Amino acid sequence: MEQVEYRIHAPMLLPARPAAIGRGSARVHYLSSARPRAVSGAPAGPLGVRPRRAGDRPGSAYPRSVTSSLAGLRRTVERYRPLGLAVLVGGGVWYSAAGALGVRSPLPGVLVLAVAVTAGWAAATVHRRRWPLFVAAAAAWLLLAAWPAPVAASWQAGLRLRGRRRLGGFLAGAALVLALGVLIGRAVGGERGLTTATPGNAIAMAAWLVVFPLVVGLWIGARRDTLAALRDRAARLEREQEARAERARAEERARIAREMHDVVAHRVSLMVVHAGALEVTAADPATVEAAALIRSTGRQALTDLREVLGVLRQAGGAAEPAPAGPAAAAGLPDTAPLPGLGAVDDLVGESRAAGLRVQRQDEGTPAAVPATVGRTVYRVVQEALTNVRKHAADAEVTVRLRHLTGGIEVTVRNGPSTAGAGLPGAGLGLVGLRERVELLGGRLEAGPRDGGFLVRALIPVEEER
Repeated sequence: MEQVEYRIHAPMLLPARPAAIGRGSARVHYLSSARPRAVSGAPAGPLGVRPRRAGDRPGSAYPRSVTSSLAGLRRTVERYRPLGLAVLVGGGVWYSAAGALGVRSPLPGVLVLAVAVTAGWAAATVHRRRWPLFVAAAAAWLLLAAWPAPVAASWQAGLRLRGRRRLGGFLAGAALVLALGVLIGRAVGGERGLTTATPGNAIAMAAWLVVFPLVVGLWIGARRDTLAALRDRAARLEREQEARAERARAEERARIAREMHDVVAHRVSLMVVHAGALEVTAADPATVEAAALIRSTGRQALTDLREVLGVLRQAGGAAEPAPAGPAAAAGLPDTAPLPGLGAVDDLVGESRAAGLRVQRQDEGTPAAVPATVGRTVYRVVQEALTNVRKHAADAEVTVRLRHLTGGIEVTVRNGPSTAGAGLPGAGLGLVGLRERVELLGGRLEAGPRDGGFLVRALIPVEEER
C-alpha cells in the first residue's frame, strides 16, 4: 500500500513560518533553533520590519529557471517555424528547378516561381490543411522534377497522418505520382530521363522522396505521442497524489477536531455547568463571585474551542457543524464575534478579577487596524497574562499598547515574583504566538527581564493603497 507523508504544524491552525522576516534594531529572543533569515536589501518599515505586500510570493527573488528559458525558446521556434519551412521548401524548389540542387527545368521562370511560391505557402499552412502540400509536391515533381516539396510532403504525412487507411492512401498517391514521373522522364529524355526514368534511379528516387522522409515523420510522431502520454500520466499521478495527501490531511484534521470536541469540550462544559450551579447555591459572596468568573471564563474557552474546531473542519474539507453536546448544554452560542483589539480591556478586567495587579497603558493615537492584526494583539496579551497567572500570580503586570505609524507594539511585562514554582506548562504557547506574529511580518521578543518576564510584539500594519 502506498504511504502518503504529511505534516501537521504546531499550532495546527497556522501554516509554516515565513522564510524571511525584516531587520530591526531590537534584539529578538527566539524560542526554537529555526531563525528567520533577513531579506537582503529589503526596505524596512517604521518598526524595522518589512511589511507584507500582496505581490510577495515565495521564491520571487530568484532568477528565471532554465526550464522557463527553454519554454520561451520553444515558443519562439513554434512561432517562426511555418515561415522557416516555407522558405526552405519554396527556395529548395526554385534552386532545384534552376539546376543548383537538381535537374534544370526548361519551363519559363514565371511558371517555376509560381510553383515555388505555391509549394512554400502550402508548407507554411500544413498545420491547418495537409492536402495543399500534397498537391504542390505532386505538381513540383511532375512539372519541375524538384525534390524538396515531395520530401517535405512525405515527412509531414508521416508526422500528421494517423491510421492505416490514411497512410495507405498517401502511399498509393505517391506511387502514382512517381509512376507518372517516370513516364514524363522517358518522354522528355535528356538529363531528367537519365535521373528519374532509369530503373535504378527510379527506385532510389522512391526511397529518397517517399520512404525515408515518411519513416522519419512516423518516428517523430510516435515519439511525440509517447511523450504526450507520459506527460498526461505524470500529471494525472501528481493530481492523484495531491488528492490523496489532501484527503489524508482532511482525515487527520477531522480526527483531531473530534478528539478535541469529545475530550476538551466535554471537560470544560462540565466545569461551566458546575460553576453555574455553585453560583446559584453558594451563600458566600466571594464564592459566588469566583464561581461566576469560572463560568464566564469557561464559556469563553468553549467559544474559542468552537472557533478552533470550525477552522480545523473547514481547512480539512469537512465543514460540518460541531455536534451538539455538553457545550450546547452550557449555553454556548452558535456564532460569536472573534476577539480583537477592543477586547483587550476585557482581558485586563478578567485578570484583575482573578487577583492580578494589572496596569493598562496606551501611547500614541489609536487607529483602525485589520481584523487579523487586532486578533493577534489580543492573543499576545491573552497568552502573556495567562503565563503570569500560572507562574507569577503575585507580580505586578503592565500591559502597554503603542500605536505607531505603520504598526502597533504590544508589551506585557511583569515584575519579580515570590510565589515560588507556578503551574506546569508545555512551553508551546509562546512558540505558537511567535509564529502567529511572524505570519503578519512582525517579530516577537520573549524572555526574562530584571527578575521578571517580558513579552513584546512588533506587528506592522499594511498601508492602504
